[in-house]
Amino acid sequence: MQIESRRFSAGSDPANIASVTAETTETMGSGESRGRYMLIFRGGAVSRDDVSPSALQAHVEKWYTWSEELARQGRRNVGTALDNAGKSVGGHERIVTDGPYAESKDLITGSVIIEAASLEDAVEVARQCPTYEFGGSVEVRPVQGEGG
Repeated sequence: MQIESRRFSAGSDPANIASVTAETTETMGSGESRGRYMLIFRGGAVSRDDVSPSALQAHVEKWYTWSEELARQGRRNVGTALDNAGKSVGGHERIVTDGPYAESKDLITGSVIIEAASLEDAVEVARQCPTYEFGGSVEVRPVQGEGG
């Protein structure tokens, strides 16, 4: 199985983490029925302002390693990190407010879509995510219209 990995540097500003993408060039094989699941990342190192640049860079390397391992497993993962800034639009009046959330632990910091045999399999993938090192969490959701 050939693997294409793209690595991006966090650059001079460690809070500016680019997308982590790794895709395999062939599917899971063996005729396995696979579904797609979105892993939604909340909080973690990039949502905090108390993480040193060197600690953040080391943490980002763990994300790259995790993403590359998913690709090696044929999970065809594609995702992106999100910047902490943003706006929120809500209600019938479509009121615009600054920032998506008041608490950084609730801030959605990124997502990835993976292939997994079941929801339980996708949860096991999520349990290996580096985000927990800095108090992050992962929500696992089936992609609508997919098996699993």
